[in-house]
Amino acid sequence: MLTATGVKNLKAREKRYEVFDGDNRNGLSVEVMPSGSKFWRGRFRIDGKVYRRSLGKFPAVGLKEAREICADLRGKILRRENPFLKREKRMSFQALAEEWLNVKVFPVRTPNHSRTVVSRLENYVFPYIGKKEAAAVLPGEILVFLRKIESRGTFETAHRVKQVCGQVFRYGVATGRVERDVTADLKGALSEVPEKHYPTITAPEEIGGLMRAIDGLNGSLGVRLALKLQAYTFVRPGELRKAELKEFDLEKAEWRIPPARMKMKRLHIVPLSTQALDVLRELRLFTGEMKYLFPTFRSVERPMSDATVNAALRRLGYKQDVFTGHSFRSMASTILNEHQFNRDWIERQLAHVEGNSVRAAYNYADYLPERRKMMQWWADWLDAQAKGPVKFPEPGS
Repeated sequence: MLTATGVKNLKAREKRYEVFDGDNRNGLSVEVMPSGSKFWRGRFRIDGKVYRRSLGKFPAVGLKEAREICADLRGKILRRENPFLKREKRMSFQALAEEWLNVKVFPVRTPNHSRTVVSRLENYVFPYIGKKEAAAVLPGEILVFLRKIESRGTFETAHRVKQVCGQVFRYGVATGRVERDVTADLKGALSEVPEKHYPTITAPEEIGGLMRAIDGLNGSLGVRLALKLQAYTFVRPGELRKAELKEFDLEKAEWRIPPARMKMKRLHIVPLSTQALDVLRELRLFTGEMKYLFPTFRSVERPMSDATVNAALRRLGYKQDVFTGHSFRSMASTILNEHQFNRDWIERQLAHVEGNSVRAAYNYADYLPERRKMMQWWADWLDAQAKGPVKFPEPGS
């Protein structure tokens, strides 16, 4: 049986989980989200069909109250009433959103993504329309809290929150709870998101200085090797720090990043230069057979934090407005384009997806032989700059 103290002490895990009030898997339970939020659930079987309902959020709704709500619903069922059929179209926006999370988000998205979506709903949406009937929410009511988000200068967040609301409403349409997605009426209502430019360095002598600084970094061997691998592969920072040993094939000189870890949810192949392979072999002496290539200092079961690489760059003297972990990408793109590499090779290696549907249809192996040569040229060029100003052979020469 659940206790109030026991519920309070339940800890978040990487994936959501459910604890029932007793041995029977029908009735009351508490669901713990990756974000740490806890929700009461009721599970009931009527004529062979299972119904699940949100009974409130802990601690706003305590254990005693949750049991009373659950008992009331069970009593109606025993009286041969079905308390759910009439409620379907009167579901609150919060209940609809929580069901959408359980069906469409938690089973298929990463824990970090799930936590972000839950946070957006809890912080920006539920306080305004959470208790309102989903089918009765008006576009203007959504615009109120979107404008508040914009007033803080967080324009991208406003667009993301609107997108989440739209996904919830479209799920409601598909399941018969609402008539339409009312966020469609807000098209063009929000301010444009300012284009985001990451700082970078592109002068060869400055890039050479960066590579020498990385080689001379004192402290963690893992962080120094992470910076070197970031430079040689120019993947996104999150793709690097969450890299798992099983993704690498040293014999084929390939790093295959699975769709679940990619921004565009597509398998991505990173050809590994001889320099990148040397980094990986050195790293294996450090990490052995650990799950993550770059585990955190506190636990080998968790990857390094997103602040680790940037903190190391700060120690090397590169301020946030000069160079960050993401800057390796724009640095590589600029140099490769300047040296006349095929634009499609570069964009494919950056894992960018073209807006044109025909160009976006390339598979993960597109231009792989050409990209192998390009990645080796890039690593050789970086090493040459680290040795000092030199005239480096152009591609194909």
